[in-house]
Amino acid sequence: MSKFNYNKIMPRYTLIAVLITIGAVAVVVKAFHKMTAKADYWMTVAQQKRIDSIRIKPQRGNIFSSDMQLLSSSLPKYVLYMDFQAGGEMKDSLWCDSVDVICERLHKIFPEKSAQEFKDHLEEGRQRKSMNWKIWPKRVDYNTYMSVKKLPVFNLTPYRGGFHVEDITARQRPFGDLASRTIGDLYPGKDSARYGLELFYDSLLRGTPGLQHRRKVRNVFLNIADIDPVDGSDIVTTLDVGMQDLAGRCLEDMLVDIGANVGVAIVMEVTTGDVKAIVNLERCSDGEYREVRNHAVSDLMEPGSVFKTASMMVALDDGVCDTTALINTGGGIMKMHGRDMKDHNWRKGGYGTINFAKALKVSSNIGISYIIDKYYGSNPERFIEGIYKTGLADNLQIPINGATPAKIRMPQKDKKGKQYVNWSKTALPWMSIGYETQVPPISTLTFYNAIANNGRMMQPRFIKQIIKDGEVTDSIKPEVMRERICKDQTLKIIQTLLAKVVTEGTGKAARPKAFAMAGKTGTAQIWNSSGKTGYLVSFAGYFPADKPRYSVIVCIQKSGLPASGGLHSGAVAKRIAEGIMAQNIKQSIADIQVHDKLKMPEVKTGNMLAADYVLSSLGFKTEGGRSRYKNDEQNVWGEAVADNNKTIKIIQKSDCSDEIMPNVMGMGARDAVYIIESRGVKVLIRGRGKVKGQSINAGNKIKKGEKCILELG
Repeated sequence: MSKFNYNKIMPRYTLIAVLITIGAVAVVVKAFHKMTAKADYWMTVAQQKRIDSIRIKPQRGNIFSSDMQLLSSSLPKYVLYMDFQAGGEMKDSLWCDSVDVICERLHKIFPEKSAQEFKDHLEEGRQRKSMNWKIWPKRVDYNTYMSVKKLPVFNLTPYRGGFHVEDITARQRPFGDLASRTIGDLYPGKDSARYGLELFYDSLLRGTPGLQHRRKVRNVFLNIADIDPVDGSDIVTTLDVGMQDLAGRCLEDMLVDIGANVGVAIVMEVTTGDVKAIVNLERCSDGEYREVRNHAVSDLMEPGSVFKTASMMVALDDGVCDTTALINTGGGIMKMHGRDMKDHNWRKGGYGTINFAKALKVSSNIGISYIIDKYYGSNPERFIEGIYKTGLADNLQIPINGATPAKIRMPQKDKKGKQYVNWSKTALPWMSIGYETQVPPISTLTFYNAIANNGRMMQPRFIKQIIKDGEVTDSIKPEVMRERICKDQTLKIIQTLLAKVVTEGTGKAARPKAFAMAGKTGTAQIWNSSGKTGYLVSFAGYFPADKPRYSVIVCIQKSGLPASGGLHSGAVAKRIAEGIMAQNIKQSIADIQVHDKLKMPEVKTGNMLAADYVLSSLGFKTEGGRSRYKNDEQNVWGEAVADNNKTIKIIQKSDCSDEIMPNVMGMGARDAVYIIESRGVKVLIRGRGKVKGQSINAGNKIKKGEKCILELG
């Protein structure tokens, strides 16, 4: 007989089937209800799990020099953090065992902070159980980030070790503050330009952002791009890194020597108007000189005697007189409409009777203002119209925010046409010598550049090309603003006189030895907030005088005397001109070599492997150089000594420890900077040549991060 009791079992199965059926029907009914009556609610919930229209930042374009050296680029920066709640007991145990090693290595990476200071700082974060404890207050580059990541505990995953970073794309300038006000910058942590070319060409450099949305699929967020970003274009400037560095060093040396407040130097290519260098230095509260404002294009100041060239050009062009016109300057003081007009040598008795040409050569205030007042006093509008024709007041359309054209006012009469409402009798004579006007340095240089360019006035050019994805999309060609600023005969006279200013007149300090230079000096009294009498000393000119290639202007603002456009600004212009001409001298080694008579060159102490390479290339016989150290990958420091057999011996000098200041006397700048900065000491260079003095004496114990000043000569 079967043990299966059908009457008892079947009701149970029936009940289970009915319950399953009811449950299934309930699920279907509930699902149908959600799909219909509750559809709007659940669609809203779905939208909350989806993030739309997230901006994808494009890559900002780069800024290059004229020879394609990188001036500004977007590079990643990192902020270092430690999460002391991650990792649990295992992390705490490992941290206690490794904290001393970690702090010692952090000290080596960041020498500004001692190991004990790091330990105290990190232990404070550990006591607070902070999840985002900042390890170092500043942003660091990728190499530093990777060095920190290799430390114990830091090399673990963020969930086990706690080390994590905030990735920030920052704008970097490989050449530091070189032309920083002209190149421009971004606001920290933002893709928003502040000033300079970065701001003016922001729309090109920025690119077009893309759009994406994030959707959660199986507990994983996926980024789905809707619109791809378009990276920004690159721009190629006219700046030359070598000339910019040269102009900056020459100007800063003079500013330091005379304790000046502000200095400007601009170098322009004559035929194209390309700005090859533009320096704006200002003394800060700590005594250091930095680029704070773009004084070269925004400073509206009375230019002083560099304006006299334009005054003479107007008079000669109008034919009111010639260069032989005589002026009796007397003892250097002349009454003009109730005010004393003085020459710079009035205490020495003045110049007496001179002609118009000499008035420009010796920068006589009386000589220039007398002629202008005599022939234009009754009709000053004619003189201002002549100044306008020279292009001095033109809007140069400088691609830098804050740039301002010169302000040279035109005389205006009242409604009856009898009296001037914005003019006095003294306005014209003082305007003719550089007062009563406001001209930025870039406008003055453009005027002198036109003189060098045989009367053709070029618009200052800062940008040559715009590049997109490696291809040139736009070329900015040189633009002629005025075909002629004066008559050809007038131009030749002015060119001759400007050359004589440097050879015979007030610009003798700007006279180079190897080539001719032409230009004009200027000194003007300016308002000074310090209470002392302020001066703007200037030199504007071009070189070589016979075949001009570059024009240059140097303007220096200082308090008190002495103040001389020739001795101060002219001397800087001379150094810049000599440096540029030296950079342009190119000669092959084969042309230099004379094998029968080789003159022993002066060899600086320093890296002897590099010196040996050059000496061998020039045909000199060396001993103890690369042949001895050919397998040595390190630098070999020492000196070169010539013996009687015309052999140059390479003598190695023992190097001191990393904690001792080495002796770099006699070295070149590159070797000296390398050997000192490899010990963690910052180097500041003054002058050119080889090292003749170091602020930290050799043999002294050094501290990481301190500053050593090297005097070159």
